[in-house]
Amino acid sequence: MEIISDTKDFYISSPTAVAIGKFDGVHIGHQKLLLEITGAQEEKTGDKLKSCVFTFDPAPGVFFGKEKSLLTTRKEKRILFERRGIDILIEFPFDRETADTEPVPFLDELIAGRIGARMIAAGKDVSFGRMGSGNADVLIGYGAENDIAVSIIDKITIELDKEYEVSSTLVRQMISEARMEDAEKLLGIPYFVYGSIVHGNHMGKTLGFPTINMIPDEDKLLPPNGVYTSDVYINGKKYHGLTNIGCKPTISDHEVKGVETYLYDFDGDVYGQDAEVYLKHFCRPETRFDSLDALKERLAEDIKLYRP
Repeated sequence: MEIISDTKDFYISSPTAVAIGKFDGVHIGHQKLLLEITGAQEEKTGDKLKSCVFTFDPAPGVFFGKEKSLLTTRKEKRILFERRGIDILIEFPFDRETADTEPVPFLDELIAGRIGARMIAAGKDVSFGRMGSGNADVLIGYGAENDIAVSIIDKITIELDKEYEVSSTLVRQMISEARMEDAEKLLGIPYFVYGSIVHGNHMGKTLGFPTINMIPDEDKLLPPNGVYTSDVYINGKKYHGLTNIGCKPTISDHEVKGVETYLYDFDGDVYGQDAEVYLKHFCRPETRFDSLDALKERLAEDIKLYRP
């Protein structure tokens, strides 16, 4: 996958099918949108086009201070888009100049001009251009006038405890309530955290439960502090584990939130390597124990209870 990032000065020579959106979470609604530019484009345009995702970096909500955290970091989005078979990812710099661009010049100069869109796909609630004045109707009208196929994707509904429209806001709610199974239904995969494995205080090894530690990006949304069952991928290999999200109050007074995972049947050296930790089920809240022995007993109980 070609990545165009941190620049406004680019030109794509091949005609493209472009999906426009924030894609925070890359949930099943987003995935339906991606299928339009990877699976349905030839049927709708008669041509085989390069699939292209256009998104802003930072997201407008982050730029304007309305959003403090993200479901998916820049690197996590890249991983998910590449696995979906996207040819080109554009992370277009969002600044005041971008925010003040009117919708039609935005489409003329960028989407049709520099990117060479022959097809545009977007969600029904798409918003772009000055004051968010660009919407689905603007796209449809622009496509009709410029011989560009436009696909507007309706919201997907899903049944959880009741019927919901799938959205990043809904995924965010499920994560904040530690409803990891429901979040997985919305995302199509368990909610995951990507990062490099770093040295911790080695207390897990001292207690007889060696762990891997990650410090997630500061803008990454994490679920409530607690213990979660997890699947962990390191160098393409899958491990089952128990992950603690939090500040380890029994052994530390620091408020830095981390991701610490005990891997079943593993005691290798993976420091400095990248890992993907998929959080599957909330087991219990993070607890401050009276002693290390009490913590050790509870860890042994957790491992016995949740071992696959």
